[in-house]
Amino acid sequence: MSHNYISELQTSVLLPLSNLRILILSHNSIQHLDLSVFEFNQELEYLDVSHNKLGSLSCHPTVNLKHLDLSFNAFDALPICKEFGNMLQLKFLGLSASQLQKSSMLPIAHLNISKLLLVLGETYGKKEDPGSLQGINTESLHIVFPTEKEFHYILDVSVSTIESLELSNIKCVLDDNQCSHFLHVLSKLQRNPRLSNLSLNNIETTWNSFMKILQSIWNTTIEYFSISNVKLQGQLDFTDFNYFDTSLKTLSIQQVVSDVFNFPQSKIYKIFSNMNIQNFTVSGTRMIHMLCPSQISPFLYLDFSNNLLTDTVFENCRSLTKLKTFILRINQLKKLTNIVHMTKEMKSLQQLDISQNSIRYDDNEEVCFWTKSLLNLNMSSNVLTDSVFSCLPPKIKILDLHKNRIQSIPKGVLQLESLQELNIAFNSLADLPGCGTFSSLSVLILDHNVVSHPSADFFQSCQKIRSLKAGNNPFQCTCELREFIKNIGQVPRGVVEDWPDSYKCDYPESYKGTPLKDFHPSQLSCNTALLIVTVGATMLLLTVTMTLLCIYLDLPWYLRMVFQWTQTRRRARNLPLEELQRTLQFHAFISYSGHDSAWVKNELVPNLEKEDVRICLHERNFVPGKSIVENIVNCIEKSYKSIFVLTPNFVQSEWCHYELYFAHHNLFHAGSDNLILILLEPIPQYSIPSSYHKLKSLMARRTYLEWPKEKSKRGLFWVNLRAAINIKLMERATEVSHTSNYSHPSS
Repeated sequence: MSHNYISELQTSVLLPLSNLRILILSHNSIQHLDLSVFEFNQELEYLDVSHNKLGSLSCHPTVNLKHLDLSFNAFDALPICKEFGNMLQLKFLGLSASQLQKSSMLPIAHLNISKLLLVLGETYGKKEDPGSLQGINTESLHIVFPTEKEFHYILDVSVSTIESLELSNIKCVLDDNQCSHFLHVLSKLQRNPRLSNLSLNNIETTWNSFMKILQSIWNTTIEYFSISNVKLQGQLDFTDFNYFDTSLKTLSIQQVVSDVFNFPQSKIYKIFSNMNIQNFTVSGTRMIHMLCPSQISPFLYLDFSNNLLTDTVFENCRSLTKLKTFILRINQLKKLTNIVHMTKEMKSLQQLDISQNSIRYDDNEEVCFWTKSLLNLNMSSNVLTDSVFSCLPPKIKILDLHKNRIQSIPKGVLQLESLQELNIAFNSLADLPGCGTFSSLSVLILDHNVVSHPSADFFQSCQKIRSLKAGNNPFQCTCELREFIKNIGQVPRGVVEDWPDSYKCDYPESYKGTPLKDFHPSQLSCNTALLIVTVGATMLLLTVTMTLLCIYLDLPWYLRMVFQWTQTRRRARNLPLEELQRTLQFHAFISYSGHDSAWVKNELVPNLEKEDVRICLHERNFVPGKSIVENIVNCIEKSYKSIFVLTPNFVQSEWCHYELYFAHHNLFHAGSDNLILILLEPIPQYSIPSSYHKLKSLMARRTYLEWPKEKSKRGLFWVNLRAAINIKLMERATEVSHTSNYSHPSS
């Protein structure tokens, strides 16, 4: 609950929080803290009330914390209660005070505190007890002196138990003795042989005092020395630096600002370059150059990041043969060939970081001869293109090229058989690189490129891959991606990092945003051969089905009849209008099989014609010279009714079928009920051919006259039949006599 307006803590608020372990209340407005409010929070381990307005503290014996921060408050004396002595688990203690007394530390003297933070108030120094810290027992001590005050303190910080010391807010710019008070404090550190780590933060002093501070630390037991956030002024007159008799291994100087730079900077570079230590960092200092050590240097680690160094740094330098790690991140480096030349004599160099510069390399530049020892190379955030792959160390194991301008990995580049990790994220690669050139590749980072169709055989090519990061690419979810997705499912879990959250379709629009794991195109849509076979088989099956159906429904026969009907109608349209005038000439047209002609001529025709019924028969009314179909159509159209004599012989006659078909067609064409069915003999359903499905339909839904076998019932039969065809016709048209003995084809 930091950065709020809390002014007090109440038990009623904290009482329900029985499981509370961590409570952060920094940057509020609390003026008094009563630890009894935590009486019912027995699990509380971490309490931070720093940066408040605390002036008083009430303790409680039940509180047993591991982390208690009371720093940056308004306490006058150290806020240490006797109850603090019961906090046996206390590892971090942050305190604030304007006055220090050795007796104030007694309640916690027996505690083994890992780190003690002591923030001195703005009025500190009026009454100062130099030995007030000697009673504490801690491994790490951080003292924050008052800000914007000249350092005139005599506090002895050489606590015998500390191994790490950090001092903040050191200002000595007005001292004529060049920071003598602070140098005196540092000189006492030699009395503590356990002290190995010293950090100085927020320092404002002169160049000469700065160099004297370095010199004073050089002859102590300190092994790791860090100086950060430094503001320097004045001239540098200090030139004789004594490098002998030092325990120092690591020196780090970071974030240095100088008001004046009107002295020869080579003095600084000379002092720095000849330091006899293993690890040296100069970062964020706007340093523009560094001299080559005058003799073989013990440097193992150099970090010159965030400066203004150019390609000329360490040019033709042969004294850095022991250097293993060299960091030149965020500088003004331009040409890769110059860097290759610079590091060529660094025979032990294994790790080089030249990221975040403006490095480029062109194909027409000289051949690259890197030092053979280089194993780890970081060239990220530069302006390198595909050509960089022809200028790489032959034994490189870890290569970082992310955030460059690489579009592809050219074929035929140098075989990097030792390369294990490759980072080419944030480039413009369109595909996953194979491992033919990188036979040992195990880690590949390729996210944020333009990979749309990754190669399906990537995992087969890269058998040693144990980590692939290729998310956030514009994947095109088409069939080409199907095998890649399938292969991801077959690799061990965890090999493809950020799967499936970072792997989504970008195209087509209908799939945009769809996770690749949910993209499942069918086998049929992605296999052209299978698609062709499937479509072909479907068409063949459809053709065979239609053929069989046509045969079953006698479609060829109907097509032939439709053709004949169409031809007849077309010829009829070409006749004069007076000949086309539709006039009924007959009461009925009789269709029958030749095998049933005896009954027709002896029974049917005589009984109808004696009542002046005009009958149309094929043997006497068909016009010679016309086609049979045309005669059938004409007779049906000129007859009021069409009578069909149904027997087993009828269904075996093809021409009878034609006549039935045309009569049924005329029924729909003329819009009248013109069919009369006479069942002369019973017809079993199984005996009706499949092509007579119209006859089956008609017999199923139409009433037919059945010829009675008993003579007593035949009178009613004739009455019904004559009633069905009874209509007054126009005057008899001139009949054409037929002298030829014409016979129906069905007979």
